[in-house]
Amino acid sequence: MFEAKPISSAGDKRGFYGSLAQQLSGLLEGEPDAVANAANMSALIYGLMPDLNWAGFYFMRGEGLVLGPFQGKPACVRIAVGRGVCGTAVERKASVVVPDVHAFPGHIACDSASRSELVVPLIKDGQVLGVLDLDSPSPNRFDEEDREGCERLVRIYLDASDL
Repeated sequence: MFEAKPISSAGDKRGFYGSLAQQLSGLLEGEPDAVANAANMSALIYGLMPDLNWAGFYFMRGEGLVLGPFQGKPACVRIAVGRGVCGTAVERKASVVVPDVHAFPGHIACDSASRSELVVPLIKDGQVLGVLDLDSPSPNRFDEEDREGCERLVRIYLDASDL
């Protein structure tokens, strides 16, 4: 049985994300179901990454994003491509780091406590399949090291899952 191990993130984000990637790889090993893996990945990130108030997935369904597995308060169910941070990441086919969501044009406030956000698109064979979305109640919570670390986690998820 898998058991998440606490990780110290005190000043060493690279080490934190290395440990988180190892744990995620072990957690997803041998399980191809994309929904089960998204649920476990959301729980792992939410449980181990400091200063989050939401961690989860949105998946492309038709022309927009639909809520998938997550941890945190109830969230917006559907997001159009190009709307909010998640829709912008899909449109750009690139990760988006937002230091202050109140300064992001068109931000969709599912939780009024959220102040910063990181969205990483799930891209396989050039096609966006969804996004990993992380919210924090602290401004400037996410930086380039967080982006790189979460992009690594998304690659592990995509390699393990039958998307």
